[in-house]
Amino acid sequence: MERISWHQYFMAQSHLLALRSTCSRLMVGATIVRDKRIIAGGYNGAISGGVHCIDEGCYVIDDHCVRTIHAEVNAILQCAKFGVATEGAEIYVTHFPCLNCCKALIQAGIKKVYFAANYKNHPYAEELFGQAGVEFEQVELEEMILDVNNKEKLRFTAELLSHLESLGLEQSELKRLSDTANKLYTSS
Repeated sequence: MERISWHQYFMAQSHLLALRSTCSRLMVGATIVRDKRIIAGGYNGAISGGVHCIDEGCYVIDDHCVRTIHAEVNAILQCAKFGVATEGAEIYVTHFPCLNCCKALIQAGIKKVYFAANYKNHPYAEELFGQAGVEFEQVELEEMILDVNNKEKLRFTAELLSHLESLGLEQSELKRLSDTANKLYTSS
């Protein structure tokens, strides 16, 4: 059995954390890692005990939901709350950090930011990362690795398409089905 890479392991953790998000506009998860060990995780949501977006809607000012604490900040605050140093750590985030999170990550001493999806990437955030010597890299989650039956599903789909071809299905219909299958297996 082939094990998943460290990048995929930590990015999958961030996507799992995002499922706890209470913001209905965008679900974000973040995992802080040091020496290949998870030291904290966070997701975007309201303050502890506060009103959640999923309950009363987002509180939007200047196109930003101000009700939520962003995933990256929640992860940093978790470290602060429990006395865990963030200096020299790395973070895996489902989306490129906003400008404020970028500054918080720099001040927390995070040395590398891995993100799965581009999301309103601000050029100034990239500039600040550069000034601070913080590397950032896109590492998309390969969702198929989370499906323990993915190889069998791919094989079955290929066999099914081959069988339909041998039965004389029109090439245009066969291409349509093949394209649909490819989109299902490669969408993110």
